[in-house]
Amino acid sequence: RGYHSVTVDASHLPSGIYLYRLGAGDFSDMKKLILLR
Repeated sequence: RGYHSVTVDASHLPSGIYLYRLGAGDFSDMKKLILLR
């Protein structure tokens, strides 16, 4: 519950589509990130 944030340093990653997973306790979710340079 509540608000949470995550900061990721993607400066070394090229443009592309990335999948990431966040999890805490019983919660787990996968999302898509589109990175354009």
